[in-house]
Amino acid sequence: MNEIEQLTRLCERLGAEPAAAAVMAAQLQKRATQLSAERGVTREEAMHYLLEVLVKGRQGESPESLAMSRPEPSPRERLLTRFHAVFGRGPTVITRAPGRIEFIGNHTDYNGGTVLGAAIDRGVWVGLAPRDDGQRRFASELTEGVVETSADRVAPQAGEAAWTNYPLGVLAALPEFGLQTPAGFDYLAVSDLPTGAGLSSSAAIELASALAFLEVTGQHPERETVVKIGRHAENHFVGVPCGILDQGVSGFGRKDHLVFIDCRGPEFATVPMPAQARFWIFNTHTKHALVDGLYAARHRECMAAARLLGVEQLVDLSPDDLTARIDSLPLVEARRARHIVEEIVRVAATRATLAEGDLVATGKLLTASHRSSQHLFENSTPELDFLVDTLTALPGVFGARLTGGGFGGAAMALTDAAFGDEQAQTVAKAYAARFGGELEILQTRTGAGATVLSVD
Repeated sequence: MNEIEQLTRLCERLGAEPAAAAVMAAQLQKRATQLSAERGVTREEAMHYLLEVLVKGRQGESPESLAMSRPEPSPRERLLTRFHAVFGRGPTVITRAPGRIEFIGNHTDYNGGTVLGAAIDRGVWVGLAPRDDGQRRFASELTEGVVETSADRVAPQAGEAAWTNYPLGVLAALPEFGLQTPAGFDYLAVSDLPTGAGLSSSAAIELASALAFLEVTGQHPERETVVKIGRHAENHFVGVPCGILDQGVSGFGRKDHLVFIDCRGPEFATVPMPAQARFWIFNTHTKHALVDGLYAARHRECMAAARLLGVEQLVDLSPDDLTARIDSLPLVEARRARHIVEEIVRVAATRATLAEGDLVATGKLLTASHRSSQHLFENSTPELDFLVDTLTALPGVFGARLTGGGFGGAAMALTDAAFGDEQAQTVAKAYAARFGGELEILQTRTGAGATVLSVD
């Protein structure tokens, strides 16, 4: 029995005459397709919602109760609504870039190493419409008001306007890659990605902004160039000395895959994820202060360790090389170097275990990565350590680690398909009892990389 036949039979069971039931079934099919496009949900999710409304309506539930079950507006809907509200017109370009999970490879990217990350099904959406007066107007659903700048000068912003440094940094970077910048425009960003959770909302807004600026000016460089533009903005305008991990994963993401990056090239590839694997993110909402200096301090310590060991980057050292020479380093630099060198080995081992579909071995490598971050790189926190300890004691959890730069933010758990809300709430209750705070829990899926979307 095909879908239209199933829907027709359902409508008949709900009391419709055969002819009317066939018409209703056809309308349901059409509306499910429309709703999927409008709200950014799968067609199956849209059909489930429509059938729920239909059944409840036939059971006599009030319009108010049906409204309660209506899906939340999608980021695309929120963007279009707010763009019209703020600027009095619609965007001519819409782009989206995903956040990312740092699967393994903590701080290895700016040391020339290898990393594995996953683009997720949450991200940042940007709408853009050109202006002919040279004014650049920025707005976001997370802040009130509009930040106005001129095309004549790109300067960093402070205070509540500091979020615009990400798109402004992209504008400043474009000429460095031989690309033109749009003159005046109206710009709006919306997001379903939590900030400060180690999911790289910064890279997402950089990539979405870059694609919007390039699309509105009719430029289509290679994806690697777009990724490098985002990193340049972060390094030279925002002031975070990150590597290519965040922007690379957001740019090259693919559903049901991880992104592997050899940061020396850089070179990008995708790695299939076993179908039974699930990602859970536990956001502590503790301070994730990269620009405040902790991230930069680790960068300096790694560079100092490489210099003292006579290599250009720590990736140039094998574990045996480091063991033979580590006593020549001061204690702090020795710890940082050992973490990076061993983490690069763990990335290679993880790629191998994933190729074999061995999630148990993969999980052990993830947890080992966290212990190294905790004790050698010292970028974890008591909250993150507690989460890893709690998660790894639960059935269905293969492994857990901090994700992102550290110093707060979120922990990631790799689980089987049976791990669900009940187990996640067990973690949340234990966390609240220990720290008195509330966790934000996200079950995420892998998603596509940054893209230009249809405005229609």
